[in-house]
Amino acid sequence: MNTLQAFLIAIIEGLTEYLPVSSTAHMVFLSSYFGIQEDDFVKLFQVSIQFGAILAVVVLYWKKFFDFSKFNFYIKLICAVIPALVLGKLFDDKIEAILGDPIPIAVVLIIGGVILLFIDSRFQSPTIIQEEDITVKKAVIIGFWQCLAMMPGTSRSAASIIGGMQQGLTRHAAAEFSFFLAVPTMMAVTCYSVFLKTYETSQMKGYELILKSNENIQLFLIGNVVAFIVAIIAIKFFIEIIKKYGFKPWGWYRIIVGIFLLIYFSYSK
Repeated sequence: MNTLQAFLIAIIEGLTEYLPVSSTAHMVFLSSYFGIQEDDFVKLFQVSIQFGAILAVVVLYWKKFFDFSKFNFYIKLICAVIPALVLGKLFDDKIEAILGDPIPIAVVLIIGGVILLFIDSRFQSPTIIQEEDITVKKAVIIGFWQCLAMMPGTSRSAASIIGGMQQGLTRHAAAEFSFFLAVPTMMAVTCYSVFLKTYETSQMKGYELILKSNENIQLFLIGNVVAFIVAIIAIKFFIEIIKKYGFKPWGWYRIIVGIFLLIYFSYSK
Protein backbone atom coordinates (compact mmCIF):
# COMPACT_ATOMS: atom_id res chain seq x y z
CA MET A 1 0.00 0.00 0.00
CA ASN A 2 1.38 3.37 -0.98
CA THR A 3 0.54 6.85 0.33
CA LEU A 4 -2.05 7.63 -2.35
CA GLN A 5 -3.86 4.34 -1.78
CA ALA A 6 -3.89 4.92 1.99
CA PHE A 7 -5.21 8.44 1.43
CA LEU A 8 -8.06 7.25 -0.81
CA ILE A 9 -9.04 4.37 1.48
CA ALA A 10 -9.15 6.81 4.41
CA ILE A 11 -11.43 9.11 2.41
CA ILE A 12 -13.75 6.19 1.69
CA GLU A 13 -13.77 5.20 5.37
CA GLY A 14 -14.54 8.74 6.49
CA LEU A 15 -17.29 9.17 3.89
CA THR A 16 -19.07 5.86 4.38
CA GLU A 17 -18.63 4.87 8.03
CA TYR A 18 -21.64 6.87 9.24
CA LEU A 19 -23.70 6.66 6.06
CA PRO A 20 -26.09 3.72 5.47
CA VAL A 21 -24.03 2.48 2.52
CA SER A 22 -21.51 0.01 4.04
CA SER A 23 -17.93 1.19 4.44
CA THR A 24 -16.78 -2.43 4.21
CA ALA A 25 -18.17 -2.90 0.70
CA HIS A 26 -16.51 0.28 -0.50
CA MET A 27 -13.11 -0.52 1.01
CA VAL A 28 -13.22 -4.10 -0.32
CA PHE A 29 -13.84 -2.77 -3.82
CA LEU A 30 -11.16 -0.09 -3.61
CA SER A 31 -8.56 -2.52 -2.26
CA SER A 32 -9.43 -5.00 -5.00
CA TYR A 33 -9.28 -2.30 -7.68
CA PHE A 34 -5.83 -1.19 -6.54
CA GLY A 35 -4.66 -4.80 -6.24
CA ILE A 36 -3.63 -4.26 -2.63
CA GLN A 37 -2.43 -7.45 -0.98
CA GLU A 38 -4.08 -8.03 2.40
CA ASP A 39 -1.03 -8.40 4.61
CA ASP A 40 -1.07 -7.82 8.38
CA PHE A 41 -0.42 -4.10 8.08
CA VAL A 42 -3.19 -3.52 5.53
CA LYS A 43 -5.71 -5.35 7.73
CA LEU A 44 -4.66 -3.31 10.75
CA PHE A 45 -4.73 -0.09 8.74
CA GLN A 46 -8.30 -0.63 7.55
CA VAL A 47 -9.45 -1.23 11.11
CA SER A 48 -7.32 1.37 12.85
CA ILE A 49 -8.45 4.31 10.70
CA GLN A 50 -11.86 3.85 12.29
CA PHE A 51 -10.28 5.64 15.25
CA GLY A 52 -10.21 8.85 13.21
CA ALA A 53 -13.88 8.40 12.34
CA ILE A 54 -14.67 7.82 16.03
CA LEU A 55 -13.02 11.11 16.98
CA ALA A 56 -15.19 12.93 14.44
CA VAL A 57 -18.35 12.04 16.37
CA VAL A 58 -16.77 12.88 19.71
CA VAL A 59 -15.67 16.30 18.44
CA LEU A 60 -19.00 17.14 16.77
CA TYR A 61 -21.01 16.08 19.81
CA TRP A 62 -18.46 16.91 22.49
CA LYS A 63 -21.04 18.58 24.73
CA LYS A 64 -23.00 15.34 24.77
CA PHE A 65 -20.07 13.05 25.41
CA PHE A 66 -18.50 15.19 28.11
CA ASP A 67 -21.63 16.15 30.02
CA PHE A 68 -20.93 13.88 32.99
CA SER A 69 -24.06 15.07 34.78
CA LYS A 70 -26.16 12.91 32.43
CA PHE A 71 -25.12 9.47 33.61
CA ASN A 72 -28.06 7.76 31.87
CA PHE A 73 -26.54 8.63 28.48
CA TYR A 74 -23.48 6.49 29.21
CA ILE A 75 -25.59 3.69 30.67
CA LYS A 76 -27.67 3.52 27.50
CA LEU A 77 -24.59 3.38 25.28
CA ILE A 78 -22.98 0.66 27.40
CA CYS A 79 -26.14 -1.46 27.37
CA ALA A 80 -26.65 -0.91 23.63
CA VAL A 81 -23.13 -2.02 22.71
CA ILE A 82 -23.18 -5.28 24.72
CA PRO A 83 -25.05 -7.34 22.07
CA ALA A 84 -22.45 -6.44 19.43
CA LEU A 85 -19.58 -7.31 21.77
CA VAL A 86 -20.99 -10.74 22.61
CA LEU A 87 -22.22 -11.76 19.16
CA GLY A 88 -19.21 -10.23 17.44
CA LYS A 89 -16.88 -12.44 19.46
CA LEU A 90 -19.01 -15.53 18.80
CA PHE A 91 -19.22 -15.04 15.01
CA ASP A 92 -15.83 -13.44 14.39
CA ASP A 93 -14.43 -16.31 12.30
CA LYS A 94 -17.52 -16.53 10.09
CA ILE A 95 -17.43 -12.77 9.49
CA GLU A 96 -13.78 -13.03 8.44
CA ALA A 97 -14.67 -15.81 5.99
CA ILE A 98 -17.34 -13.68 4.30
CA LEU A 99 -14.94 -10.77 3.98
CA GLY A 100 -12.85 -12.97 1.71
CA ASP A 101 -15.70 -13.26 -0.82
CA PRO A 102 -16.99 -9.91 -2.18
CA ILE A 103 -19.97 -11.41 -4.05
CA PRO A 104 -22.16 -11.88 -0.92
CA ILE A 105 -21.19 -8.36 0.17
CA ALA A 106 -22.46 -6.92 -3.14
CA VAL A 107 -25.71 -8.91 -2.85
CA VAL A 108 -26.32 -7.67 0.69
CA LEU A 109 -25.60 -4.12 -0.48
CA ILE A 110 -28.42 -4.43 -3.04
CA ILE A 111 -30.87 -6.03 -0.57
CA GLY A 112 -30.15 -3.29 1.97
CA GLY A 113 -30.78 -0.67 -0.68
CA VAL A 114 -34.21 -2.10 -1.48
CA ILE A 115 -35.08 -2.04 2.22
CA LEU A 116 -34.05 1.62 2.53
CA LEU A 117 -36.45 2.55 -0.28
CA PHE A 118 -39.40 1.67 1.97
CA ILE A 119 -38.13 2.66 5.41
CA ASP A 120 -39.57 6.17 5.37
CA SER A 121 -43.07 4.95 4.52
CA ARG A 122 -42.89 2.14 7.08
CA PHE A 123 -42.18 4.32 10.12
CA GLN A 124 -44.33 7.42 9.86
CA SER A 125 -45.42 8.01 13.45
CA PRO A 126 -42.29 8.59 15.55
CA THR A 127 -42.73 9.39 19.23
CA ILE A 128 -39.14 10.06 20.29
CA ILE A 129 -37.37 13.16 19.03
CA GLN A 130 -34.35 13.33 21.35
CA GLU A 131 -31.89 10.97 23.01
CA GLU A 132 -33.10 11.77 26.53
CA ASP A 133 -36.41 10.02 25.79
CA ILE A 134 -34.77 6.74 24.75
CA THR A 135 -35.14 4.12 27.47
CA VAL A 136 -32.45 1.57 28.33
CA LYS A 137 -34.70 -1.17 26.92
CA LYS A 138 -35.04 0.64 23.59
CA ALA A 139 -31.28 1.25 23.53
CA VAL A 140 -30.61 -2.48 23.97
CA ILE A 141 -33.06 -3.35 21.18
CA ILE A 142 -31.31 -0.87 18.89
CA GLY A 143 -28.07 -2.57 19.90
CA PHE A 144 -29.42 -5.91 18.70
CA TRP A 145 -30.49 -4.29 15.42
CA GLN A 146 -26.93 -3.03 15.03
CA CYS A 147 -25.75 -6.66 15.15
CA LEU A 148 -27.27 -7.19 11.69
CA ALA A 149 -24.27 -5.24 10.41
CA MET A 150 -22.04 -8.18 11.30
CA MET A 151 -22.92 -9.39 7.82
CA PRO A 152 -20.45 -7.39 5.69
CA GLY A 153 -22.29 -5.09 3.31
CA THR A 154 -25.20 -4.46 5.67
CA SER A 155 -23.94 -1.15 7.12
CA ARG A 156 -23.76 -0.60 10.86
CA SER A 157 -25.27 2.84 10.43
CA ALA A 158 -28.24 1.58 8.40
CA ALA A 159 -28.98 -1.27 10.82
CA SER A 160 -28.90 0.91 13.94
CA ILE A 161 -30.89 3.73 12.31
CA ILE A 162 -33.61 1.33 11.16
CA GLY A 163 -33.61 -0.15 14.65
CA GLY A 164 -34.02 3.30 16.11
CA MET A 165 -36.93 4.15 13.82
CA GLN A 166 -38.55 0.80 14.63
CA GLN A 167 -38.37 1.84 18.28
CA GLY A 168 -40.19 5.10 17.57
CA LEU A 169 -37.31 7.51 16.99
CA THR A 170 -37.48 10.21 14.34
CA ARG A 171 -35.04 9.91 11.44
CA HIS A 172 -32.89 12.65 12.97
CA ALA A 173 -32.91 11.12 16.46
CA ALA A 174 -32.21 7.62 15.10
CA ALA A 175 -29.28 8.90 13.04
CA GLU A 176 -27.78 10.79 15.98
CA PHE A 177 -28.14 7.83 18.34
CA SER A 178 -26.49 5.70 15.66
CA PHE A 179 -23.56 8.13 15.70
CA PHE A 180 -23.37 7.98 19.51
CA LEU A 181 -23.53 4.18 19.52
CA ALA A 182 -20.78 4.01 16.91
CA VAL A 183 -18.23 5.40 19.37
CA PRO A 184 -18.16 2.52 21.92
CA THR A 185 -18.88 -0.04 19.18
CA MET A 186 -16.06 1.01 16.87
CA MET A 187 -13.73 1.62 19.78
CA ALA A 188 -14.30 -1.95 20.94
CA VAL A 189 -13.82 -3.36 17.43
CA THR A 190 -10.66 -1.31 16.92
CA CYS A 191 -9.13 -2.32 20.25
CA TYR A 192 -10.06 -5.98 19.73
CA SER A 193 -8.64 -6.12 16.20
CA VAL A 194 -5.51 -4.06 16.81
CA PHE A 195 -4.59 -5.42 20.22
CA LEU A 196 -6.22 -8.68 21.30
CA LYS A 197 -6.79 -10.34 17.93
CA THR A 198 -3.39 -9.39 16.55
CA TYR A 199 -1.72 -10.69 19.68
CA GLU A 200 -3.63 -13.98 19.69
CA THR A 201 -3.24 -14.79 16.00
CA SER A 202 0.16 -13.45 15.01
CA GLN A 203 2.19 -12.99 18.22
CA MET A 204 2.38 -9.23 17.84
CA LYS A 205 3.41 -9.51 14.19
CA GLY A 206 1.07 -6.67 13.33
CA TYR A 207 2.75 -4.34 15.81
CA GLU A 208 6.14 -5.18 14.36
CA LEU A 209 4.90 -4.26 10.89
CA ILE A 210 3.59 -0.91 12.11
CA LEU A 211 6.56 0.03 14.25
CA LYS A 212 9.46 -1.17 12.16
CA SER A 213 9.15 1.43 9.37
CA ASN A 214 8.55 5.16 9.30
CA GLU A 215 6.48 4.70 6.13
CA ASN A 216 3.92 2.53 7.91
CA ILE A 217 3.68 5.00 10.77
CA GLN A 218 3.12 7.83 8.28
CA LEU A 219 0.38 5.85 6.51
CA PHE A 220 -1.25 5.15 9.86
CA LEU A 221 -1.25 8.86 10.81
CA ILE A 222 -2.39 10.02 7.37
CA GLY A 223 -5.25 7.51 7.37
CA ASN A 224 -6.58 8.59 10.76
CA VAL A 225 -6.31 12.33 10.07
CA VAL A 226 -8.01 12.04 6.68
CA ALA A 227 -10.76 9.74 8.02
CA PHE A 228 -11.38 12.22 10.87
CA ILE A 229 -11.74 15.26 8.61
CA VAL A 230 -13.88 13.52 5.99
CA ALA A 231 -16.12 11.89 8.63
CA ILE A 232 -16.97 15.30 10.10
CA ILE A 233 -18.09 16.51 6.67
CA ALA A 234 -19.99 13.28 5.96
CA ILE A 235 -21.93 13.38 9.24
CA LYS A 236 -23.10 16.95 8.68
CA PHE A 237 -23.98 16.16 5.07
CA PHE A 238 -25.91 13.04 6.02
CA ILE A 239 -28.02 14.78 8.66
CA GLU A 240 -29.10 17.41 6.15
CA ILE A 241 -29.95 14.81 3.49
CA ILE A 242 -32.16 12.69 5.75
CA LYS A 243 -33.96 15.81 7.00
CA LYS A 244 -34.89 16.79 3.44
CA TYR A 245 -35.11 13.53 1.51
CA GLY A 246 -35.15 10.60 3.94
CA PHE A 247 -33.40 7.34 3.05
CA LYS A 248 -34.49 6.79 -0.56
CA PRO A 249 -31.40 8.43 -2.09
CA TRP A 250 -29.18 6.11 -0.08
CA GLY A 251 -31.32 3.13 -1.07
CA TRP A 252 -30.90 3.85 -4.78
CA TYR A 253 -27.20 4.48 -4.26
CA ARG A 254 -26.74 1.09 -2.59
CA ILE A 255 -28.64 -0.70 -5.36
CA ILE A 256 -26.63 0.95 -8.14
CA VAL A 257 -23.28 0.40 -6.42
CA GLY A 258 -24.24 -3.15 -5.43
CA ILE A 259 -25.13 -4.09 -9.02
CA PHE A 260 -21.90 -2.54 -10.25
CA LEU A 261 -19.82 -4.44 -7.69
CA LEU A 262 -21.67 -7.68 -8.41
CA ILE A 263 -20.83 -7.38 -12.11
CA TYR A 264 -17.26 -6.26 -11.39
CA PHE A 265 -16.41 -9.08 -9.02
CA SER A 266 -18.24 -11.70 -11.10
CA TYR A 267 -16.13 -10.92 -14.16
CA SER A 268 -12.87 -10.28 -12.26
CA LYS A 269 -12.77 -13.83 -10.83
